[in-house]
Amino acid sequence: MTVDDNRIPGLDGIRGLAALYVVLHHCWLLSFPGYPANTGPGGLDWLVHGRFAVVVFITLSGFSLAVAPARHGWRLGGAARFVRRRALRILPAYWAALAGSAVVAAALPSLPQSAPPTLRAMIVHTLLLQDVIAVPTPNGAFWSIAVEAGLYLSFPLLLAARRHLGATATLGLVIVPVVLAGLLGLASGPRATGYTVELAPLFTLGMLAAGVIPAGPRIRRLPWLGLAVLAAAPVLTLAAVRGPAWTGAHYYWLDLAIGPAIAFLLAGLATGRPARTIQLLHSGPLRALGDFSYSLYLVHMPIVAAISTLLARPHTDSRPAAFWLTVALAVPAALITARVFAAGCETPFRRRREPT
Repeated sequence: MTVDDNRIPGLDGIRGLAALYVVLHHCWLLSFPGYPANTGPGGLDWLVHGRFAVVVFITLSGFSLAVAPARHGWRLGGAARFVRRRALRILPAYWAALAGSAVVAAALPSLPQSAPPTLRAMIVHTLLLQDVIAVPTPNGAFWSIAVEAGLYLSFPLLLAARRHLGATATLGLVIVPVVLAGLLGLASGPRATGYTVELAPLFTLGMLAAGVIPAGPRIRRLPWLGLAVLAAAPVLTLAAVRGPAWTGAHYYWLDLAIGPAIAFLLAGLATGRPARTIQLLHSGPLRALGDFSYSLYLVHMPIVAAISTLLARPHTDSRPAAFWLTVALAVPAALITARVFAAGCETPFRRRREPT
């Protein structure tokens, strides 16, 4: 959801599309109760899996942060400077969105995907500890922000491992404990915390994919898009055949399985291929959407929940009608609000960061 290096065309487009998908997913989620069962019409099946958008965000974050280090021998250029830049990038907008979400949750306690704020919950969310300490949330989308923050703290260590041990050993150090935890049932079942460790392999895959940037011609000429399609096809086919309830119960493994496909896609973009896909992702509207995608992710949930609960569902006679009315009202409202929010809470702090 955050941006660190805009020199790879297409990254902003992916970021923007993933954020927009999350907005549409939440419009679907609030219109058709019963998730993870799919109670919506068949034509909207593709909106069920909002979790996969978070997988894209996490993998893309690792890749974006690693672009500059990959070009400089996997060196970070100072951990303190990195932490300061990350804090300026994510915290002002996050804290502002947290305050706004708390106000909405307190004023409209019946809204789904939120709970009226308590002092303990606000302290936990302010410190980005909600993936460690389970508390009610004023905004159902905030769980992944804590995950990303935790992964940022691991980034200097991952770079050191990549520099000294190589790509394969680095990935093994991260993925083996996660696989063992899954096999032993230590992370099974629904829960409110613990996703930072679970999603760390995706962040690491993204980071390692940036290694294509300084790689030689033989590696750069590989058919990365084709590899991405081959890697994604079995996972998406399995999810489609087994259905959303089964898929939701197996995200732990499916996240790991889809991660390489996203990493391959990002590697392809870094090599400038395929050109037509990059041109589309780098088009003006998608670049603009990607530019405020972090703000869109932060602010959309209360907007979607309020419009769905207070306007769409009470004034329509069917769930599909409620969905389309929610989309028609909430998507433009979320986009406009996010753009204004970004201008006040993101852009000024980007300008204050030290130059890369």
